[in-house]
Amino acid sequence: MQFSIIVPTYARPRRIAACLAGLAALDYPRDGYEVVIVDDGTPGGLELDLSNYRQRLNVRVINQKHAGPAEARNRGAQEAAGEYLAFTDDDCVPDPIWLKAFAAAIAAAPGDLFGGRVINVLDSLYSQASQDVVSYICTYYDGMHGRPRLFTSNNMVLPAAAFRDIGGFNTSFERAAGEDREFCDRWVAAGRGSRYVPEAVVHHAHSLSFAGFCRQHFHYGRAAVRYRQIRAARRGERMRVERASFYWDLLRFPLVDDRSFRGGGRAVLVGVSQALNAAGFYWETLRQGSRKGR
Repeated sequence: MQFSIIVPTYARPRRIAACLAGLAALDYPRDGYEVVIVDDGTPGGLELDLSNYRQRLNVRVINQKHAGPAEARNRGAQEAAGEYLAFTDDDCVPDPIWLKAFAAAIAAAPGDLFGGRVINVLDSLYSQASQDVVSYICTYYDGMHGRPRLFTSNNMVLPAAAFRDIGGFNTSFERAAGEDREFCDRWVAAGRGSRYVPEAVVHHAHSLSFAGFCRQHFHYGRAAVRYRQIRAARRGERMRVERASFYWDLLRFPLVDDRSFRGGGRAVLVGVSQALNAAGFYWETLRQGSRKGR
């Protein structure tokens, strides 16, 4: 078996059902991949009828106590039978040629880490602005000019043995924020290669209200503190943040492909996201400082 697709899920039965339907429609030999769903302690258990998929999918569900997506992905990797691990999320639907695109890239560089393209599919300014932030950061950290490549954990493939050797995702990130960035940084620091595969697309349907948008980016800021602390310790340097030009280009990013009123709204929300990110960053910094002072 070439691929084990790892999908963490928590209390989103409709989303995981849509994800499974997409995985069942992959244009790839049925015996070439399995699907490992890790239920991260959904209250009352995950309500999912697998009988509709077993004719088309090699699928199983693993249950664990609620511990966060990093722990769930690691648990799935431990149970996986495939030579390569393919990570996606329960609110994502891969394109039919998703695995074929990764398989072609693997043939050229079998030991590398691979990441694909993520496209927001919801008609929501909050969802699109959030995807704008992530897409810009991945574009900025493109492996050029000394910047390590970054892939998000909802569209990532790598050798299973290498994933286990490097220690998997850092489980000190209890929320879905920062663990993929830290993993990619650690992977590059270990001298391992990485490649972007734009043909490997997943369609992301992460529904956000304004309150959800605010919570998400505040938590991104908190996770950034942990990520930068780990990176600084590994490199033996002081914790640093990006230059001002990084944030200026981020604010302009939504307007590159959309100069309409909607693009302007996305740019405003990106600005709001960075204010929330900064608030989360300094809140976490102060919280850690107060704990050390006790």
